[in-house]
Amino acid sequence: MLSRSRARLIGAFFVLAAATSFIALALYQDVLNDPATAAATDVRLGAFLEAVLVISVIGTAVAVWPVVSPYGPSTALAYVIGRTVEAVAIMIGAMSLLVALTVPSELLVSLHDVTFLFGPGLAIGINTGLLAWLMYRSMLVPRWIALIGLVGGPLVFVSSTAVLFGAYEQLSPVAAVGALPVFVWEMSLAFWLIVKGFLPPSVEVREPTDTLVRGGVA
Repeated sequence: MLSRSRARLIGAFFVLAAATSFIALALYQDVLNDPATAAATDVRLGAFLEAVLVISVIGTAVAVWPVVSPYGPSTALAYVIGRTVEAVAIMIGAMSLLVALTVPSELLVSLHDVTFLFGPGLAIGINTGLLAWLMYRSMLVPRWIALIGLVGGPLVFVSSTAVLFGAYEQLSPVAAVGALPVFVWEMSLAFWLIVKGFLPPSVEVREPTDTLVRGGVA
């Protein structure tokens, strides 16, 4: 039986990631529009929240790995790697805006925009599809939740690709609509895990242990 505490932890990481990303983006609006007049406190607080976001993104991958790896080890590993790439992109973007406080530069703002496109855009589309597929196969959550992710992941990837090639602006209503299913997927998954936990697994899953066994594998 998968532990309720692990399910709640994964759900909490998703909620924390969503909250910190939205608040940080709101705090960044001035520096994104004009780095020379941005409030330093807002940018620093936004960068701090994105550091928490990075922890949440990596925490999600680490916490969910032992749960989903029995249903597709390669896919689960790809998810961990993808979330790590996403986290690195987010951190680079945050650091670029911190530097822009000292050296106001449109180039640094543009770097943030690019990392935002590749991290919370293209990478999250791939990562959503990977985890949704694992959840669909395992039936650890209701299939309708997994289906939202299976639709949302490719949709935000296609939308981010359209932004990359200049079809519309990154922070446009069309882009927001493209990202909405991923938000619904993450919040549906998060609240189900926090309130209900995982459904009974279709294969036996051993919980990870912190005990070190000398001379062999436990």
